Amino acid sequence: MQSQLSERVRIHVEEEFFSVDKLLLVEHSEYFRALFQSGMKESTQKEIQIQDLSAVGFAVTLKVLQGEHPLLSCEENLKAVECAAFLQVRALARYLIVSLNSDNCIILYQAAAMFGLLDLFHSAALFIRDNYSDLEEYLDCLSPDLLDYVESLIPSTFVAVGAHTPTFEFLEDLSRTICYLEEESNTWRTLSCLPLTASTFLAGMATLDNKIYIVGGVYGYNKQVVDQSFCYDPATNSWSEFPGPQQLRYDVTLTAQDDNLYAIGGEFEKTPLKSVEKFNVSTKTWSFVSDLPQAAAAVPCAQAMGRIFVCLWKPLDTTIIYEFEPQKDEWLPISTLNRPQSYGHCMVAHRDNLYIMRNGPSDDFLRCVMDCFNLTTMQWTSLPGQYVNSKGALFTAVIRGDTVYTVNKVLTLLYTIEENTWKSKKESAGFPRSGSLQTFLLRLPRTDHSIAT
Repeated sequence: MQSQLSERVRIHVEEEFFSVDKLLLVEHSEYFRALFQSGMKESTQKEIQIQDLSAVGFAVTLKVLQGEHPLLSCEENLKAVECAAFLQVRALARYLIVSLNSDNCIILYQAAAMFGLLDLFHSAALFIRDNYSDLEEYLDCLSPDLLDYVESLIPSTFVAVGAHTPTFEFLEDLSRTICYLEEESNTWRTLSCLPLTASTFLAGMATLDNKIYIVGGVYGYNKQVVDQSFCYDPATNSWSEFPGPQQLRYDVTLTAQDDNLYAIGGEFEKTPLKSVEKFNVSTKTWSFVSDLPQAAAAVPCAQAMGRIFVCLWKPLDTTIIYEFEPQKDEWLPISTLNRPQSYGHCMVAHRDNLYIMRNGPSDDFLRCVMDCFNLTTMQWTSLPGQYVNSKGALFTAVIRGDTVYTVNKVLTLLYTIEENTWKSKKESAGFPRSGSLQTFLLRLPRTDHSIAT
């Protein structure tokens, strides 16, 4: 059977023919897996005709299965949804989910409802709910049922966590809280208090399935590492613990994808680390994956189009972007940028763009300069203007739809991303705490969580 699957087959769709590896189709398509393993005459034919399917959609399907990352037109999105449903290709459905944006979310929502792709349907509805005010004028095309479903969902909320180290219970410590911005009243409110043994100082933090995960962190003068990890579930307003990484680490970067957390680099006993560990949330086990190309702490990391990217800095003034490919367990160099900087840089993603923010030269270190790397064209662009850290706090950037949320003690500043420019959109209350922050988006139950901070 394996030798039969290793050959190529011609697939006839509409007026076009596609020469495809049988094994690729069997691996990713329930339809072709059943066909080729059925024992029927079609399972051994060199050419197979697929009825009632578009060549455009099948071409998109093959591109995605072969590892490409195409930007799809309206027609291609429609035909891709049809193919994902008819051929039962989960990888294509996932690609459509990570490709959701303000231009395609409505059409993908309607198409997913029509063809029964439930994960895409729900993800598109959540995207529309999060960006309801920006999309409202275009929602007239939705049926009452589809609109009702969107409006029944809970939108995401901007959440911030300050740097905190473990303390005694009887000592009041306002930094030992997770807070959220109630935008209607322009007030920061307390969501939950951190566990007494948890530290967010130099910890890795990430969200997965609408839960916050905290890994690492230190306490005490000697930077002792917290060996337990913590998870906060806003649905139940409860905390749970899970094991820390096999390698104790602080100043670690944490990111989440699918059912896994990735603890990237960090330090231990003042020594930078190259190692990377993966925590499977279902099995609650840690395992090592491929090392970073170089030892690094506080690694800038972002996910674009479902792909994981990091920035590694090398003297003199060189930043290299790497992509981590979980299936191959490899770190692949993507591009290099040479820019003078004094300290610090971070990265966020919007659509197929990576935005790199860094402090300017040492004689003007309060200024934050930005560069954009486009993953489709593989080209760099310097964004016009400079943004002052003391106002915009761009190192805390979180993106929802086409809106960027940044925050510091002075104010919360929102930007709108238009092409390759960030335009000031709105100012809200600053976060009422000093020190460094980590920020996220969470969906909070419809309850009055606490009093204002």
